[in-house]
Amino acid sequence: MPFQPEHVYALLDAAGGIRQLPGGGEFWGQPPDTLDALGRDWLVSEFSCDADWGSWEMHPNGDEFVYLLDGDIEFHLELPTGLQVQRIEGRGAVVVPRGVWHTAKVFQPSRMFFVTMGAGTEHRPA
Repeated sequence: MPFQPEHVYALLDAAGGIRQLPGGGEFWGQPPDTLDALGRDWLVSEFSCDADWGSWEMHPNGDEFVYLLDGDIEFHLELPTGLQVQRIEGRGAVVVPRGVWHTAKVFQPSRMFFVTMGAGTEHRPA
């Protein structure tokens, strides 16, 4: 049955299974231990944003695939060689390497599709 990844997330497990989970606030409002356990598999989700991200984040257990479906954003990645800025307008993707701090600046309302292994994710203020 069709679903919207902005409201229903897909969890891809290592055994090849896919589970659908309630998304948005219902997903992110779960206890930290539950989120960390779910983060050991690949989470597929979609987000809309109309403002810069309020924090930096880092995923220690896997690369993150981010696909801009529509909008205009700039990804900031803190690489060992320094800050790398990648602007995407309209459509396009970026791979955030495992363990790299990243945030986004939003130039117009944007929709992004994420594939993330989120266990151990850390945040810090932008």
